[in-house]
Amino acid sequence: MKFNVLLITPPFTQLNTAYPATAYLKGFLEAHEISATHCDLSIELFTAVFKSDFLSDVFQEAEDLKNFQYPEVSKMKSLYISRVDLVISFLQKYDIKTARKILEPNFLPQGHRLKKVNTQIEWATGDMGVIDKAKHYTTLFIEEIGDFIQANVDEFFAFTKYAEQIATSASSFDEIDSFLSYQPTLIEEKMLDLLVEQIEKIQPKLVCFTIPFPGNLFAALRCAQFIKQLFPDIHVAFGGGYCNTELRSLEDPRIFEFVDFISLDDGEGPLLKIVRYLEGKIESDDLERTFVLESDKVVYKNKTSNTIFHHRNLPAPNYSGLPFHKYVSFLDVVNPMHRMWTDARWNKLTISHGCYWKQCSFCDVNLDYIANYQNTTADDLVDKIEKIVKDTGITGFHFVDEAAPPKMLRALSNKLLERRVNITWWTNIRFEKTFDFELCELMAKSGCIAVTGGLEVASDRLLAKMKKGVDIAQVTRVTHNFSKNNIMVHAYLMYGFPTQTEQETIDSLEIVRQLFERNCIQSAYWHQFTTTIHSPIGKNPQDFGITITGPKFKGFAQNDLYHKDVQGANHPKYTKGLNLALHNYLNKAGFNENLQNWFEFPVSQTSHPEGLIDGFLL
Repeated sequence: MKFNVLLITPPFTQLNTAYPATAYLKGFLEAHEISATHCDLSIELFTAVFKSDFLSDVFQEAEDLKNFQYPEVSKMKSLYISRVDLVISFLQKYDIKTARKILEPNFLPQGHRLKKVNTQIEWATGDMGVIDKAKHYTTLFIEEIGDFIQANVDEFFAFTKYAEQIATSASSFDEIDSFLSYQPTLIEEKMLDLLVEQIEKIQPKLVCFTIPFPGNLFAALRCAQFIKQLFPDIHVAFGGGYCNTELRSLEDPRIFEFVDFISLDDGEGPLLKIVRYLEGKIESDDLERTFVLESDKVVYKNKTSNTIFHHRNLPAPNYSGLPFHKYVSFLDVVNPMHRMWTDARWNKLTISHGCYWKQCSFCDVNLDYIANYQNTTADDLVDKIEKIVKDTGITGFHFVDEAAPPKMLRALSNKLLERRVNITWWTNIRFEKTFDFELCELMAKSGCIAVTGGLEVASDRLLAKMKKGVDIAQVTRVTHNFSKNNIMVHAYLMYGFPTQTEQETIDSLEIVRQLFERNCIQSAYWHQFTTTIHSPIGKNPQDFGITITGPKFKGFAQNDLYHKDVQGANHPKYTKGLNLALHNYLNKAGFNENLQNWFEFPVSQTSHPEGLIDGFLL
């Protein structure tokens, strides 16, 4: 019998575009003459839940459970039910005729989010502005239903994650195991119905779940549990980013009640060996980078030497077969960069494997996805781009590198222009000096519309301490070069880095304010620093002035660490003020506000002069 592999992305990941892991593995397996089908169970479940007939079941379930949160939604349930099919169809196609209908008075129920909609937003003129406004209003409509589901039917429900709260920092398997013993929720039952359809259609011998984030783990486990109960002859494998970062020290055997194999790092080699093992062609000791259960103990199989499939030798990811017509475009935050993640369709592709810099002290530089840097040629990349466009019909690309190498971006840009391949693309970079005006201009000509990069703490002392390899002056000039070429810039911002003082936090905010005001950056997001066990800080906390206080490892996941920083400020209290200031800057407002006005407690005045950023641009 033919050996079929079913590759699944479990709920929930991005709903506007396909997560790339299964496409990479499908392309690889088929190059080795192994039949592979992939299913984005994330978008399949979302579109199954947000249908009129299922929504009727949701309201009935809430009533049966005697849960009455968001009573205004219940009161208008007939309107939600009657509108949801058209709303989803619009978010998939967003045509002007439907947009105008949606914006008619009283067409959408005025629930708890739509009642508070920001009526001061300046929408673009013409049809595009009408469509964007309708997207925003329908996104709020869908979020109202999501709020209702989470409060009344399934506490784990969320749009880009599921049960994340019990999978994050889950040093013990106890809580997850406990929830797996409960009866599936209405949402989970629908997910399992969809899973059965796929299994009966594909007849796989192996089902593989890619688990990129904590918010994918529980849904994958629920599916695996179901497979073991109803299809005991099917083998189950887990892999992906969550396994690679969180499960490297796995000891608890209980997860193997639901899964047969858990692989680490790049999936191609381990998955090929798993298939060959199930075909009877190799022994279990020949498996690579894979946890299995032997004699009730977790055993890590990693026969040397590993089969390394170099980035330049891998086939193009194969996106064919995914339901591109089902993906939805949300517009919850009216910010150009945020829309890149939630609104448009993107093919995801890596220019290089790993990170060419791999020195940042807060990053997982010891793990393969960072440490193992591999490159390819521009011709190879453009060949893959052309194949993916043919498979998907989508000409937008998100190059999902840890940090795209400037030399490769130059070569790729030249090759796209030389071969007259017209695409729109964006990627993540380091703000290094190689990005001069000429390179940014070349990238723009080849279709680049945006870059993201780490400004992090916006403090030269701390940037040096974290080995970022940039300083504020350099970041200013590089972002200015991109902006001058109409390439939008999003900056990742960090606060709470070890030994960061209140003064440095306020000074960082001033740097951010000036960068926005001078149009060097157009978008940003604050993250509070977290120590991870695989980073240089996590491995040598004493070198950074902190002590690790937990959590105690209890056999399951191990990644995020708690730490004590006696030299640094109490940073959680700054969260609200930093985000409030950033919200204003994103909307080109608040530049003349005193920084003190963003905070509800006294803060120091910035030590930076008003013209600091201007000075770097002279």
